[in-house]
Amino acid sequence: MQEAVAVQEKLRGLVEVADVGTTPQYVAGLDVAYDGDRLAAAVVLLDATTLEEVDRAVVRGATAFPYIPGLFAFREVPALLSALAELTIRPGLLVCDGQGLAHPRRFGLACHLGVLTGIPAIGVAKTAYVGTHGALGIARGATAELVDGDDVVGAAVRTQDGVKPVYVSVGHRVTLATAVAQVLRLAPAYRLPETTRLADRACREGLRDG
Repeated sequence: MQEAVAVQEKLRGLVEVADVGTTPQYVAGLDVAYDGDRLAAAVVLLDATTLEEVDRAVVRGATAFPYIPGLFAFREVPALLSALAELTIRPGLLVCDGQGLAHPRRFGLACHLGVLTGIPAIGVAKTAYVGTHGALGIARGATAELVDGDDVVGAAVRTQDGVKPVYVSVGHRVTLATAVAQVLRLAPAYRLPETTRLADRACREGLRDG
């Protein structure tokens, strides 16, 4: 565990909180499903304009790292990197089912994957791991800063009128404003972005059919 924390502390300094590159043409959703020690990691690539699927990869394997809060990335990163390597098109943005800077050590899954791949990355989580936020309007597009201590670590984002917000944070090579805008664009009809919905379905199917 101490070695894993040391890796996070070392890599954290490589995170870039700035918009790097051009607007992505292809956006990838990443997710991992588990059944005991078995896992299936999925990456689903969408056309950023039409949200149509253009590629996908599913990798099956076994967990090699225990579940430890704050070190979740170490369970998922190896399989997700393998899945990314199988894509025939390089994504311009990674949308991770998890946290980025909204993490106790400011280095969640989205930061980890972003730094290792060099691809801009954001975290979109169903619940907040760290931080609190103020009142949030009920209309789609309403946002509130997610604050942990003295740091703004992300944003609560209402993607549909009256539904629970999602929690968006920077992973690497994007700003928070860009991350929020991307999530709203990727969630035209449901609470979760299409990237997340399709990756979740793909990894569950991969686990069932494996």
